[in-house]
Amino acid sequence: MTTTAFGGGRFKSRRLVALALAFVVAGCGLGGEATFYDETEEKLAETGGSILGNDQIGVGGDRPDASGGDSGIGVNSYLWRASLDTVSFMPLASADPFGGVIITDWYSPPESAAERFKINVYILGRDLRADGVRAAVFRQLQDPRNGAWVDAVVENTTSVEIENAILTKARQLRIASLQ
Repeated sequence: MTTTAFGGGRFKSRRLVALALAFVVAGCGLGGEATFYDETEEKLAETGGSILGNDQIGVGGDRPDASGGDSGIGVNSYLWRASLDTVSFMPLASADPFGGVIITDWYSPPESAAERFKINVYILGRDLRADGVRAAVFRQLQDPRNGAWVDAVVENTTSVEIENAILTKARQLRIASLQ
C-alpha cells in the first residue's frame, strides 16, 4: 500500500481518497434546502425570463435610476447605449461596459477606399452630463506608392461632433424611458 505526505503527516492513499469523496458528496447539497438553481428560476420568472431583466442593460434587477446608473454596468447606461448606437456602422474591436471604453476597428467608407477611420469612445462616469463622454478619432490614408497606411490629421471638430451625437442620442433615450 502506498502512502503520501500531506501537511507534514503521512496518510494512506485510501484514506485521502475517502476524505476527498466525503467533501465532494457534502458539497452536493443533499441537505434538502433550496438550491441556487431554484432561486435563479424564480428570479427569471420575475424578470420576464431574462437575466437582463425587463428591457434594460446590465445585470441588475432594478430599472436604471434617473441619472442612468445601473448596478449591472459601471457607467451611465444612456451614454453607453447612445455610444454603441452612434458607432454601430463601424466594426467593434472592444467594448467594456464596466470601464466605459468602446474601441472600434478600422473602417473605410465605401466612397473612399484609400482612407480609414477608427474611434475610441470613453464614458467618464455614471451621470448623464455633457462632460461624461469623450471621443478620439484616428484617420489614416493609404500611400499609393507602396500601399502602407499613414497617419493623417483629423479636425478637432470631428471628435466634438461625435460627442454631440452621442449626447443627443442619450437624451433621447432618457426621455423615452420616462414616458
